[in-house]
Amino acid sequence: MTFVNDSGGAAAYRGRPMSQPAAIVRSGRDAANPRHRPYEDLQALGTGTLFVALGVVMFNQAGLLTGGTVGLALLAHYASGIDFGPAYFLVNLPFYILAWTRMGPAFTFKTLAAVGLLSLIAHLLPLGLAFRHLSPVLAAVLGGLLCGTGMLILFRHRASLGGMNTLVLYLQERLGWRAGKVQMLLDGLILLGALFVADLPRIALSVLGAVVMNLTLAINHKPGRYLAV
Repeated sequence: MTFVNDSGGAAAYRGRPMSQPAAIVRSGRDAANPRHRPYEDLQALGTGTLFVALGVVMFNQAGLLTGGTVGLALLAHYASGIDFGPAYFLVNLPFYILAWTRMGPAFTFKTLAAVGLLSLIAHLLPLGLAFRHLSPVLAAVLGGLLCGTGMLILFRHRASLGGMNTLVLYLQERLGWRAGKVQMLLDGLILLGALFVADLPRIALSVLGAVVMNLTLAINHKPGRYLAV
């Protein structure tokens, strides 16, 4: 269940021809230090993972799925009954090698923190939040928007939710492939697995949620539009 070049915006900006006007006019201090400060990264990790966790809770409440490793964890939850939090943490483990070798230690540590926070929040959130009635259509749209917005916050602080997010951010940074479009393709493949655990109406709504989530990323996460990293 991923994604302006927030993953490498500074490098992209430096490569822009001198004749092209800057997209953003910065103060002298911001231009000299475009990177996010530690407290800004912490705020983004907390806010981004909370948004995604709330979206996942809505998907789960309505019996929906999504793409990426979130979708894989939901599939495992529906098929075996294992709690989403531990399942999500486990399916992300193989992708940390890619994160460390290709995206760097800072990205890896932020991703580990985000994955751990999401696993914990998604496990605890239902203890304090319950829906008496939640329309599956509303869950698909709002859940997709929340997940997409939460991921966007994380990407702009060079973090991800592991798994497919790490892969698509790497492909965008190295090959220039739009993260939202790549994520949408991968999500579609994962949703095919939902045929074994859900009926067609639920799958159709799950696809709707994935489309909303990835359109949020594709529209708002474009190379060169966001300079702070």
